[in-house]
Amino acid sequence: MSTVTTSSRPRSTAPARPRARLDWRLRFGALSLIWGFSFLLIKVGTEGYAPFQVTLGRLVFGTAVLVTAMAVKRERLPRGARLWGHMAVAAFLLNALPFSLFAYSELTIPSTLAGICNATSPLWGMALSLVALSEDRPARVRVAGLGLGFLGVLTVLGAWQGFHGLDATGTAMALLASLSYPVGWIYVRRTLAGTGNSHLSMTGGQLLLATVQLALVTPLTTGVPRHFALVPLLAVAALGVLGTGLAVLIQYGLVAEVGPTTAQMVTYFIPVIATAAGVAILGESLRWTTPAGAVIVLAGAALTQVRGKGAGAGARV
Repeated sequence: MSTVTTSSRPRSTAPARPRARLDWRLRFGALSLIWGFSFLLIKVGTEGYAPFQVTLGRLVFGTAVLVTAMAVKRERLPRGARLWGHMAVAAFLLNALPFSLFAYSELTIPSTLAGICNATSPLWGMALSLVALSEDRPARVRVAGLGLGFLGVLTVLGAWQGFHGLDATGTAMALLASLSYPVGWIYVRRTLAGTGNSHLSMTGGQLLLATVQLALVTPLTTGVPRHFALVPLLAVAALGVLGTGLAVLIQYGLVAEVGPTTAQMVTYFIPVIATAAGVAILGESLRWTTPAGAVIVLAGAALTQVRGKGAGAGARV
């Protein structure tokens, strides 16, 4: 977070006017909506552009927001080759890889299913923390939540029906994307904790590195678009400015004000909003197993967070 310094200017005799700040509940709701609608925006974006192009676009727009915020607050990027090396790995695990996987997955699966797969991140985080973070001691209720959550995943996928009508590759990509987030947060926790840099400068550098990674990969997989479809382009821009840039700023503000536990609760609203948006706006079909399984997934994910530290600050899309 930004360091607040005292000013050396003389005191004014006029009474200080308190800085107006939007209530945290409204910002929490805005963050839920932004990330919930991100899956719809990904789907619309891939209707006009290749998945890597969608990811590169959202990273370019998102990085621009963070760089602008850094300029306003007069913050500099972190320094040190070793630090940037760790940030490059974090950028791949938390941005380049999951963003690309979700974009590719939505070529063959509905945005509603992608949003529900994203909700499994706390489950993966719980499972990984048992192995990677020795200080995390699991309580029985957390282990039960882990089992319940993955039972919900099987329900969403319709396991007892032989996964009928389900694109296995697209679903696997969405689940792998959700797994990438806790892997990235564990890596960050082990390598980048206590660097002395602000969250804004670290995230700005991270997004910049992710943008470079996609800028190198995208030309190898697809050519320059022959024409720029307006609606998909606007979706990509909104995905970057809102879902990648502004959402990060809102999230860090919430963590600072109400703590990571409350801020992380946004994870449980994302699949609800993603499902509602996909059905109402995109006209996606919805089997009864999808909402039923989603409820089980969210219940299990909530139980894994009881009296325990999460693998990160919540799943980001």
